[in-house]
Amino acid sequence: MEFRPCIDIHNGKVKQIVGGSLKDAGNQAEENFVSDQDAAFFAKLYQRFGLTGGHIILLNPIGSEFYETSKTQALKALRAYPGGMQIGGGMNPDNAEEFLEAGASHIIVTSYVFRDGTIYYENLERLVQAVGREHLVLDLSCRKRDSDYYIVTDRWQKFTEEKIGVSLLEKLSQYADEFLIHAVDVEGKAQGIEQELVRRLGEWGKIPITYAGGVSSQADLQLLRELGQGRLNVTIGSALDLFGGPMKFEDVLRYAGVSLDKENRMLVQ
Repeated sequence: MEFRPCIDIHNGKVKQIVGGSLKDAGNQAEENFVSDQDAAFFAKLYQRFGLTGGHIILLNPIGSEFYETSKTQALKALRAYPGGMQIGGGMNPDNAEEFLEAGASHIIVTSYVFRDGTIYYENLERLVQAVGREHLVLDLSCRKRDSDYYIVTDRWQKFTEEKIGVSLLEKLSQYADEFLIHAVDVEGKAQGIEQELVRRLGEWGKIPITYAGGVSSQADLQLLRELGQGRLNVTIGSALDLFGGPMKFEDVLRYAGVSLDKENRMLVQ
């Protein structure tokens, strides 16, 4: 299980929010933490520890009055750590090249592929042609409805009719290098992981999957490892001390098997 760091950018600031609270109207979100540091600061920190596969997410939609400010932050982070991080939020074949050239290792996509409640395979194939499967991450973030987990789009505000399951994961893995999956109902709440979702994802695990949502303690990390059968990577936001939470960055790195030398230990004290 790898630790995959994150940088969430909203209204031009690095933030941690309650996932289900995000609203395009008025650029609103319930905030857990707003950093005084810019996005490049966090990218450089992750680079120092050799952390790869993390993600930068633009939480403002294209057209928002804050989008360009948030985009500027994201580009600074990518240039600070070239090849080290993925980026998502409004990605499509027309703008993907700009972010890859700025240093993104992968483009993360949801809404361009999932529209009107279903998968637009034509758009998915267009993305693969534009960036290559090896540079594409599909964001399959989901919310629970009845007994199933449905992919949600447009910054987690709209349900699709696509259910997370083995058949869907098998089909979509032909197009993507990795999956990123936020359990939106628990995202930003730091009150425990979505256990049933983790169990289902752990039964598959044929390409890398990064799970996000609800991790609040070392016990949650252990549960994630067990239920996910060691097949899932993890990102931690609001619960991490970098973002005002109780979990020490250094302890999380140790748990994930990251070697810390004296210099790096001093960086996180």
